Amino acid sequence: MSLTRKQKKYLIKYLKKKSLDQIAVNLSLGRKELEDYLEKRWGKKKYKEFSQTTPKTISTLETKVSQFNFWAIAKKRWFIFIFLALLVFVAYANSLNNEFLSDDIAGIQNNQNLDGYRPIFSSPLNIIRSFQPALYTTINLLFGKIPAVFRLVNIFFHLGTVIVSYFVFLLLLNPLAAFFAASIMAVHPIAIEAVTWISGGTHVFYSFFLMLSLLFYLLMSKKKLYIYLSFLIFFFAVAVSEKAISFPLILACAALSYKIFPKNWKKLILAIIPFLIIGGVLATKIPERVETFKTTYYQQAGLGNPILMLPVAVASYLELIFWPQKLTLYHSENVFSSLGFVLFLTIFSILLIAIVWSFKKNRSVFFWLSFFTIGLLPAIVTSWFGLAWIVAERYVYFSAIGIFALVGLAIQKTDELGKKKWLSYGIFSLILLLLLARTIVRNIDWKNQDNLWLAAAKTSPSSPQNHNNLGDLYARHGNLEKAAEEFQIAIELKPNYGDAYHNLANIYSQMGKSNLAIENYQKALSLNPNLWQSHQNIAALLFNQENYEPARQEVEKAIEVNPENSGLHVNLGMIFLKLNQALRAQEEFQKALQIDPENQQAKQFLLQTK
Repeated sequence: MSLTRKQKKYLIKYLKKKSLDQIAVNLSLGRKELEDYLEKRWGKKKYKEFSQTTPKTISTLETKVSQFNFWAIAKKRWFIFIFLALLVFVAYANSLNNEFLSDDIAGIQNNQNLDGYRPIFSSPLNIIRSFQPALYTTINLLFGKIPAVFRLVNIFFHLGTVIVSYFVFLLLLNPLAAFFAASIMAVHPIAIEAVTWISGGTHVFYSFFLMLSLLFYLLMSKKKLYIYLSFLIFFFAVAVSEKAISFPLILACAALSYKIFPKNWKKLILAIIPFLIIGGVLATKIPERVETFKTTYYQQAGLGNPILMLPVAVASYLELIFWPQKLTLYHSENVFSSLGFVLFLTIFSILLIAIVWSFKKNRSVFFWLSFFTIGLLPAIVTSWFGLAWIVAERYVYFSAIGIFALVGLAIQKTDELGKKKWLSYGIFSLILLLLLARTIVRNIDWKNQDNLWLAAAKTSPSSPQNHNNLGDLYARHGNLEKAAEEFQIAIELKPNYGDAYHNLANIYSQMGKSNLAIENYQKALSLNPNLWQSHQNIAALLFNQENYEPARQEVEKAIEVNPENSGLHVNLGMIFLKLNQALRAQEEFQKALQIDPENQQAKQFLLQTK
C-alpha cells in the first residue's frame, strides 16, 4: 500500500531524528514499506548510502516498550478486544450446556473436598497448589456444581490468555500480525481439550500466568516493578502446574533474541528461588504420580526411548495444529511404519534446522520456534518416564502460541511485500472461519460421555481406555452383550487392565453369571489391589448366596483400602447381623455414622441392634 501524504511528511521530518523502526511503529507500517518509498524517492544509490549510515541503536522493541501504555492501547484498539471476545464466545458458546466429563466426575461432581476450604490447608503441598481447588470450592459454594459455571471460568481464562498474548504480539510483531495471531488463537480447535473440558483448565490457567509473566518481562525497562512482577507471576504459574517450570528457558530465548536483560544481575536470583521451592515440592509428588499412572491408567513408569518419542510427539502436535482433523481424548494411534517414522523424523529435523538457521538470520523466528519447542518440553520429558501421555491436546495449549505467532509473522511479511494483500487476507479469513467451525463442531463431541466415547472410537480404535468407556456406555443403555464385548476388547489391548476386568465382572453379575463375575473381580484385584469396589461386589454376591463369613472377609479387605467409606461399614454391620453378632454390628453402624452422620441406613440398622 502507498503512503499517505501525511505519512510521507512525517517520515521526511523525523528521518534524521528517529530510527526507521521507530517511524514504522509510530505510523503503524512495516519497515519494508518505508524502505520501498525512500528507494523510489531517492534512487537506489542514495538509499544505499542512507541505509549504511542510518542509526540502528534503538530497536523496534525498545521503542514499543517506551511508548507502551495499557489504557492507551485499550482505548485505541477497543474494537479489536471486542472482536477477540466475540470470537472466543462464539467458538465456545455451544459448550456451556455440556455435562461433567471423564475426570470432571471424580474431581468436581463427586468431590466432597469442594464443600469447604479446610482440605486446602491440610498440608503445605495443598497450600501451594491451592489456586484451582480454592477457585472450584468458591464456585461450588456460590453456585453449586453446575457444569456451565465451571466451564465459563475456563472460557474467561482462555479469553484472558488471548488478550495478554495479543499485548505480547503487539510488542514483538506489527499490529496486523498481532491481530491475526490472536484471532487464530481465540478459535483454534487445538484448545478445546483445555477449555471445553473442565479438568483440562489447568493448562489454560498456567498459560495465562506465563504469558502475563512474559509481558511484564518484556516491559521491565519501562518500570522497575515489572521484573519483580514477572518472576512472582511465574512462581504462581508453577504452583498451578509443574509444566510451567521450563518457562525461564523461554525468557532466556527472549533475552537472546531481543537483547532484554535485567540491569542488575542480582535480580536473576529471583528466578532461582521458585525453582528451589517448587522443585522440592514437586519431588514429593513424583511417587504419587507414578502410583496414579500405575493404578488408574495401568501405565508402567520407566524410561522410554526419546529417539522414537520426541519426533513422534513434536510432529504429531504440528499436524494437529495445522490440520486439526483427528482430535481425540486418546491419541493411541501411534503405531506407524518405518516410512511413517521417517516422515516424523524429517519434520522434527526441519524444525531443529529452522531453529539453528533462524538464530543466525532472524531472531524473531528463532524466539517463536523456541517458544513452541520449550513449551512442549515438560510434557515430552514426563512422557519419557511414563508419567504422561506421549500426545495429548491439552499439553500443547501453551506452546501452540509460538506457532500462532509464526503465522502472524508470515502475514506480516506478506503485508510488507505489498503484493496481492487482498488474496492473503481473504485466505486468512477463510482459514479463521474454518477453524471456528471446527471448534464449534468439536464441542458437540464433548457434550456428554456418550458423544465423547463414540467420537473417540472413530479416531482411537486401539485405545483400551476408550473401549472400556464404550463398555460403560452400552451398559448404561442396557446392552449387556455389547458392553461385555467392549470390555473384552479393552482387556485384549491391555491385559493388565484391572478396571476393565472389574467392569466385565459387573456385566456378568447383571447377567446372573455369579461365578464368572467373582472370577473377574479376583483377576481385577490381582492387577490392582486398590480396587476396593471389587471386594465389595464379591461380598455382595457371596451375601446373596448366604456365604456370610467369606463375605465378611471381603468387606473387611475393602475397608482396609477405603476406611472412610460409611457404606462399607454399613455392609459389614449387616453381615454381622446375619452372623448373629449384634454388638459387632452395632460398632460398625456407629463407625458409619461417625464418618457420615446423615447415613439413614446406619441409623435404621443401629435401632434394630438396641
